[in-house]
Amino acid sequence: MTGMDGGRPSVCPTLLYADAKAAVRQLTQAFGFRELAVYEGQDGSVAHAELAQGNGAVMLGSTGTGSRFDEAMKNAGPTGVYVVVDDVDAHHRRAVEHGAEILMPPTDQDYGSRDYMARDLEGNIWSFGTYAPEIRG
Repeated sequence: MTGMDGGRPSVCPTLLYADAKAAVRQLTQAFGFRELAVYEGQDGSVAHAELAQGNGAVMLGSTGTGSRFDEAMKNAGPTGVYVVVDDVDAHHRRAVEHGAEILMPPTDQDYGSRDYMARDLEGNIWSFGTYAPEIRG
């Protein structure tokens, strides 16, 4: 994966799931994220989880916790997240082997990237590709 040098990402998409434990399993097994931390509430729900992919991270938790963020996200729809990977075809094969719903197979794009798209268990769209924006100071 790209950028395995560690550090702290400056942008972390945050998602809520009805079954956050299943989301952690799918994101780690099918999409190759590394579990950094999972904190459970007293009821066994996921209060907060952090997963890494390359030099980026996502945070997630369970819906229905009553937290301020949970309330703000109550009527939000699914989200889309783009993740940079070095080998799109190998990443796609792993996702397929773990039963991920593929929306677009690996495809060469006009702008030079190779991407594929998948839907997670709760409808969020995950795109994985070789395009990485260049951030200039």
